Amino acid sequence: MEAEMKDGKELNALKEQICDVCHKMWQLGWVAANDGNVSVRLGDGTFLATPTGISKSFITPEKLVRIDASGAVVEGEPGYRPSSEIKMHLRCYEKREDVGAVVHAHPPTATGYAVAHIPLDRYCMIETVIAVGSVPVTPYGTPSTYEVPDAITPYLPHHDVMLLENHGALAVGADVITAYYRMETLELNAKICLTARLLGGEKEISGENIDRLIRMREQYGVTGKHPGFKHYM
Repeated sequence: MEAEMKDGKELNALKEQICDVCHKMWQLGWVAANDGNVSVRLGDGTFLATPTGISKSFITPEKLVRIDASGAVVEGEPGYRPSSEIKMHLRCYEKREDVGAVVHAHPPTATGYAVAHIPLDRYCMIETVIAVGSVPVTPYGTPSTYEVPDAITPYLPHHDVMLLENHGALAVGADVITAYYRMETLELNAKICLTARLLGGEKEISGENIDRLIRMREQYGVTGKHPGFKHYM
């Protein structure tokens, strides 16, 4: 009974954490209306996911749905179901055992790069080199179809953060906070790179210093799949 109570408290805390991330994304303007989705892998092989058709500003713990590996709802309030984009999330979990959470959003500046088909693969920002590495633009895929998961699959073994062509951005992590932080880092880096372009263009870090920064990842406890930039891919 005590173990069940502990598990229940941990699950409730996780649900609150997911809702907090959703609210932050809405407050930051990364999602509008019913955009974006968040999911987390649970220890029993099921997943918590945000429901379709609800603004991230209105998400509450009881609205989250629990699904199996096929995307079928196994627990949730009547009428709630996951986004059709859950296929993209499930592909991340299928291909990466280290992924415990997936965040999809439309952060405006980063999505601008996705719409312009410009990858964020210049080695300009120290923190970005350490935290996320290069960020590719994955090929176009029609939402709600398997085109999107198929488009990201070749990039999953090497990247934790991706721009989705003409769509938005995707970040994965060992937990939902890590995935959220990576999305936050992506958007800030996109803003800085855009500003640098307006000021005459980004000035890249030397290859020697890129090597040093990559070696510092272990020191900072950075895990995941995020290579160095262009000449490391």
